[in-house]
Amino acid sequence: MDVDGYLRRLGLGGKVGRSPSVDELGVLHRAHAERVPYESLEIWLGRPTTLEPGDSVARILKGRGGYCYHLNGAFSMLLRALGYQVSRHVGGVQGNAERPAGADANHLVLTVSGLPSAEAPDGRWLVDLGMGDGLHGPLPLVEGRYRQGPFTYGLSPSKVEAGGWRFEHDPRGGFLGMDFRPEAVEMVAFAEKHHFLSTSPESGFVRTATAQRRDAEGADVLRGLTLSRVGETVSRTEIETRGDYFAALADVFGITLGDVSAAERAVMWRRLVEARAHLTDHHAL
Repeated sequence: MDVDGYLRRLGLGGKVGRSPSVDELGVLHRAHAERVPYESLEIWLGRPTTLEPGDSVARILKGRGGYCYHLNGAFSMLLRALGYQVSRHVGGVQGNAERPAGADANHLVLTVSGLPSAEAPDGRWLVDLGMGDGLHGPLPLVEGRYRQGPFTYGLSPSKVEAGGWRFEHDPRGGFLGMDFRPEAVEMVAFAEKHHFLSTSPESGFVRTATAQRRDAEGADVLRGLTLSRVGETVSRTEIETRGDYFAALADVFGITLGDVSAAERAVMWRRLVEARAHLTDHHAL
């Protein structure tokens, strides 16, 4: 892996060392959250992605992002290359109270161990770049309430996954919470769910194109043709033109789609408009 290239992508070329520490883990996590977007646009461009972390790293180095399997898969490779003790875990995001909690593999979670501190006496940390408007920096894997910018999160033992953990999102966040199992797994554990999320008409990624980016003051969220800024307050803008949509991708999320032709953009825009019309008609019923 091109470690130096990855660090340059994060704006950290020459700024972090090869000796793992709590402080540098935070620097890496925050830089990744701010510079590498959470996004599902490859699905809307008809370009299947793999679970292979090396493929995700290559896409990130070209200026793109991905969702949890891609972002956390790639970040785990980077951390291991820098000497961190990283484990991958089966997780499950609970979108709302109507959906059951539990780790159904729709989410990949990372933990880092071996970094004891006053906040994490046993040295374990929750590291997760795949929750979109979720974490900005790592959290000590210790039960409690934690504030990052305008958001307050909760960590507690999971009630549905023995030995696992429960992450509670801020009420303004895009989902209710997330549970994950304690055992470490390989990427193959997510293969079936990745296929579903990237191809099934029932998948939220297939139904709604999204791009999200977390920073110290909140999160930028693009779902379909609605662009939101979520912080101490929430603002929303409806995008009406193709030019404005691709400008928002570039200006807000750093997604330039330089390898996407004008014809492909036209097809994607048409699909976005059709999806909004379908959603509007559905709500009108």
